[in-house]
Amino acid sequence: MRGGWQPPLPDMPAPPAARAWARLTPPLGYEPQWRRLVEAALELDLGPDALAETGMAPLVAARNWKPATVALYSKVARYGGVGVPQPPTPEPDPPTLDLRELTRVRGEAPEHLRSVTWCAIALGWPGTVGQFRSLRRDQVRATARRLLISTADGEWAVPGALTAWHAWETVRGRFPALAASPWVLPALRRGPGIESHVGGQLSTQALQVTFAKHAVRTAAALRATAPPGRREHAEALAADYLTLSYDSYRRLALAGGAEPVGPRGAVRALRSVHRAARRAG
Repeated sequence: MRGGWQPPLPDMPAPPAARAWARLTPPLGYEPQWRRLVEAALELDLGPDALAETGMAPLVAARNWKPATVALYSKVARYGGVGVPQPPTPEPDPPTLDLRELTRVRGEAPEHLRSVTWCAIALGWPGTVGQFRSLRRDQVRATARRLLISTADGEWAVPGALTAWHAWETVRGRFPALAASPWVLPALRRGPGIESHVGGQLSTQALQVTFAKHAVRTAAALRATAPPGRREHAEALAADYLTLSYDSYRRLALAGGAEPVGPRGAVRALRSVHRAARRAG
């Protein structure tokens, strides 16, 4: 049975950093994150013992990691047996945000309509990236007033997403590969993978990149089209959109009152609601 990492005895020199890291086995399921953590530590010639003493601060300064990244790699280090301090879980910043601009239909480009539909559905059904990745068209039914989403966990009514849904369904119907795809958010082009094809299932990373691109393009549209009287508000909103991730979008939707569709993020969203209520008096 492999023992975990242990600090060196007093007055005993630690082994070279590369050799010390090589003695450790990556935690199961976190091999890529472990590799990046080790690479960052080796750039600063930090072995496991040195990292346990200094914490993540040197790596954060060198890599400019965000709080969520620090939380992730701290967890990976502890799973691998390196006892770094556990940082506090970052809270959504800002705690509230107007998300409606991300659900506004601004054209007929398939990539735009796919993202708008995703955002519109997520305001009423704030699923994770993984849940949206596996969401099938036969699980979504349009009525006269709302969308109905059925999964193994239950059924949800999603108001306010019909315009985006019908626009996306109309445009994807013009392309045979998209029309035949079973996925709500299919691939629009071939990716680097051998099995990648138009209409295929997107990867988690591809969906995260898709959302980030949509947020940046929406920010640009806000700045370009805002009337003089709304320019200051549009600039502030656009600045928040530039750094918005889907995970933050989902937590903001939960904090805004959307019904949770899973446990992830719900507790933090509830804390955000309580914090906002305390600030309001």
